[in-house]
Amino acid sequence: MADLLTKDNPVFSGYVFWSLILMLKMLCLYFLTVRQRFRKKVFISPEDLFFVRGGGGEVRNDDDDVERVRRAHRNDLENIPLFLVAGLFYVLTDPSPDVALNLFRVYAVARILHTLVYAVYPVRQPVRAILFFVGLIVTLVIVLLSLVTFHHV
Repeated sequence: MADLLTKDNPVFSGYVFWSLILMLKMLCLYFLTVRQRFRKKVFISPEDLFFVRGGGGEVRNDDDDVERVRRAHRNDLENIPLFLVAGLFYVLTDPSPDVALNLFRVYAVARILHTLVYAVYPVRQPVRAILFFVGLIVTLVIVLLSLVTFHHV
């Protein structure tokens, strides 16, 4: 089983690659939050006003644009870790590389698009909901396929 967790295994390599892409996407949301805060001059703590040249900033936690990015980030924090754990268990089932890599790709692309239509260029529903459910279904499929493999334990 240890040989499944090497870079020579295309499933594990694909899992690591798409996981890193998702992590990078999540890190970008930190910077997008900061960008929104500076653009709107809205900060979470009074000491943060130090960064506003010429004054004019305010302390608020209810700015729509900032909160939209924060909600997108929270959504990632609620969904991506589950995928990361489920995906690793799935790698241990020694799945078909084509199936596994496509599941990882679909999940990552759905999460990236979800962030874009939620936090960067807001789009009316049901686009965001569809993208959310695509990711949820991929994670569910990965969990179920893993369960089938490991059910005998």
